[in-house]
Amino acid sequence: MPISPNFTSILSKEWEINFTQCMPNGYLKYTDLCNILQLTAAAHSDMGGISFSDMQEFDQAWVLSRMRVEISALPKWRDVVTVTTWINTLENSRSVRALEMHLNGVKIVGSETFWAVFNTEKRRPEALALPYQHFELYPERNPTQESFSKITVNPEKEVVFEKVVYLSDLDIVNHVNNVKYLEWCLDHVDDKLILNQKMSSFEMNFMKELSLNDTVIIHENLCEESTTFSITKENKNCFALQLNWQ
Repeated sequence: MPISPNFTSILSKEWEINFTQCMPNGYLKYTDLCNILQLTAAAHSDMGGISFSDMQEFDQAWVLSRMRVEISALPKWRDVVTVTTWINTLENSRSVRALEMHLNGVKIVGSETFWAVFNTEKRRPEALALPYQHFELYPERNPTQESFSKITVNPEKEVVFEKVVYLSDLDIVNHVNNVKYLEWCLDHVDDKLILNQKMSSFEMNFMKELSLNDTVIIHENLCEESTTFSITKENKNCFALQLNWQ
């Protein structure tokens, strides 16, 4: 698709929270929060001519490598939120994208995301084949108090679940969708911590892709202020998640 005549380097988009996106307490699920953030990022890429469809002409796609989300409050059913996104850095095969969610003019969520260009045939990173110089970059405009980091996986971890990757776990890039990793892990968190909104932030590292019929093991390490999950395949780390509690 060509660059949209309405293209701007900072995009704001409204979303109404519907009941399918909510937990039993009526507040937005953390997984659907991530989906909304990424759909906003995708909409901005569409407008700027670097969408999945554009990139597939060169067998390329954006894949998420790291993501940090800081939360002061969650929206609830029927709330209308505004998500704003811009790019901090974009060079060759890597990009850092910022996102913020506002409710009634108040910022409630900030997220910093790290993306890589991935060749969907060769299954490896490579430089972006499309022009992107029309995007103005905002390296000093940070959406979070802390930047994403490399999560330390404690070897003293406990096995909590073994899972086989099903078709429903896969996305259009033909690997496990990044939000699915989060969903798998949150299913093993004390429900009171989730429903009482005790999570102040979370961070995800994506290390190796997972495919249909892969068998994986989910591990957990508990600390007083955080919970760390890791997902392994054949004893190799594929994913790490750190949940930080209030």
